[in-house]
Amino acid sequence: MRSIWKGAIAFGLVNVPVKVYTATEDHDIKFHQVHGKDGGRIKYDRKCSVCGESVQYADIDKAYESPDGDRVILTDEDFSSLPAAEKHEIPVLEFVPTEQIDPILYDKSYYLEPDSTSPKAYVLLRDTLTETDRTALVHFTLRQKTRLAALRVHEDVLMIQTLLWPDEVRAAEFGSLDGVSAPRPQELKMAGALVESMSGDFDPSEYTDDYQIELRKVLDEAIENGGEKVVHFEREDEDTGEDAEVVDLVAALQRSVEAAGRSGRGRASDSGDGDSEKDTDTTPARKAPAKKTPAKKTAAKKAPAKKTAATKTAAKKTAANKTAAKKAPAKKSSGAADHSERKGA
Repeated sequence: MRSIWKGAIAFGLVNVPVKVYTATEDHDIKFHQVHGKDGGRIKYDRKCSVCGESVQYADIDKAYESPDGDRVILTDEDFSSLPAAEKHEIPVLEFVPTEQIDPILYDKSYYLEPDSTSPKAYVLLRDTLTETDRTALVHFTLRQKTRLAALRVHEDVLMIQTLLWPDEVRAAEFGSLDGVSAPRPQELKMAGALVESMSGDFDPSEYTDDYQIELRKVLDEAIENGGEKVVHFEREDEDTGEDAEVVDLVAALQRSVEAAGRSGRGRASDSGDGDSEKDTDTTPARKAPAKKTPAKKTAAKKAPAKKTAATKTAAKKTAANKTAAKKAPAKKSSGAADHSERKGA
């Protein structure tokens, strides 16, 4: 596996350096769109609706259109000035009972590996979560987006699972369930007996994706009969991180407990007052300075949509800078925008 992010868990006054890995992967077979007559690949031409010219990806910016018809165009500089753009810290907000988190809130899963020559702080946090049967609520910033996440233990490894915000979960309201009579005792008894007869322990290895297996057979047979070969390209891992040691783990924990006691609440979360005392294990992440751009002023004045072309000219960066940013897919940082983790061809 290749790490996609590096940072540190802020556990009180203790920093736990970690590398982040995507915990799941998609094994579905991907297809290209081709011309049925001659098998040629179908490609898309990005054309501007104003000038009609083809536009390179490096010259494309993002635009927001308000309900009133105002359009605001933002560039990479605008996004880099946001406070979450380069946040390489995972602050622990609170420890909650694991059973209180509804599974419907779970989204993406990521493994955490110690990124230090001494994983003592990592092991301490892992074992503490296990013994207390608690899950840590954290803020996790990835690809310019800060999410609420659950930090828990999975097979002796720390794992982060991003959580949906409450307003992202739809309410289950179905009128068809109104006024339905409750099942009779005899019906519940028979249904319970059926459940018992079909009960067992969950073993995911017992289940297979039959559709993908049969689809693979069809493809393999076609290749054996003269189909085109598929060439796989593998990129080498790069390691540019720096190791760091926990200077005094016990002392840092003691100060964390004392700070929590003084605050009157059993957690040390987003407070910025304790940053000077924190035992930092990694080099602090560079923070991009806030910048005022013409695009943001446009948002305040609500420029009409017909002035989009002028705003585009004022806010657009040079194509060379954006092309250079595009040509570094091997390094994924927290500030790099990624529209999708599962983009099909």
